[in-house]
Amino acid sequence: MQPLQPFEPSPELQSIQLNGEALWQAGMLSLRYTLACPDDWLRLPPATAAPARRHNLWQSTCFEAFIGRPGDPAYRELNLAPNGNWNLYALTGYRENLKEWPEIRELPYSLRRSSQHLELACQLDLRDWIAADQPLELSLTAVLDHRDLGCSYWAWQHRGEQADFHLRQSFQRLEASGG
Repeated sequence: MQPLQPFEPSPELQSIQLNGEALWQAGMLSLRYTLACPDDWLRLPPATAAPARRHNLWQSTCFEAFIGRPGDPAYRELNLAPNGNWNLYALTGYRENLKEWPEIRELPYSLRRSSQHLELACQLDLRDWIAADQPLELSLTAVLDHRDLGCSYWAWQHRGEQADFHLRQSFQRLEASGG
């Protein structure tokens, strides 16, 4: 697990612990986020009986991953809401031609929540997009919607002058592991 940091640290955010983990193995990208924060700190999207692919999840609490192939300007953006809704987009370059990635039609993921903890995990089969033995470039990010402060922007690393999850300079190289 690697900690995610807020773009703009503040005393109100010091009680938050957000970590992300990624494993790239045999063409499958496994992601896990863990969040510990005070009870009722976050504004969460409304519960849904039938989680589905939805747009604009990033406007409230949302866990995200940005995935690229080294040397290729195209990348993918994954959005996971803590109510089970999700989306996966393909972009041809920096914020260019955002479209749903049709190769992935459903994305079940696990979610465990208690009053002060949240754990979210999923697996993406990327074999149709990238060879299983090739490295990835990846950034794990999150939008946390505080009930009083609004949204804060969290990432493994921030490289821009503004919170911008799409900057490839913020992605980290992830080698394929054996298995």
